Amino acid sequence: MEYLGFIFGIFGLLAYLQSASLKRRIDALEEQLAKTRGTEAFETRASLISAVQSYIGSKVTIDLKEDHEDVDVMMYGNTKHGSITILDADEDWMLVRIESPKGTKEKLLRLASVERISLVQNNETSE
Repeated sequence: MEYLGFIFGIFGLLAYLQSASLKRRIDALEEQLAKTRGTEAFETRASLISAVQSYIGSKVTIDLKEDHEDVDVMMYGNTKHGSITILDADEDWMLVRIESPKGTKEKLLRLASVERISLVQNNETSE
């Protein structure tokens, strides 16, 4: 009987190791899929990167995904009290300047966290 418990214990350990390996593989596939998928406003990641790089030096409004929200972007970036300017961007990150009544901050934002990005119209900034 003791051997039977030992054998079931080994099978249980093997099943646990296999499920842990499967979890890691699923996480890696989800991360890879997130890198290739676009956002709500952009169909592909390449179009998002292209848009962000074309907006360098421009004032933009940025909506972040719900699980990646940033207080400064939410409070000042999309209001008449502040603005966001894209300073630099690459395939994974963008450097932004957030101007607010409290001062100016520079932040790195991950492109995977961007839900939507658009240029600020000139009449919105003059208010």
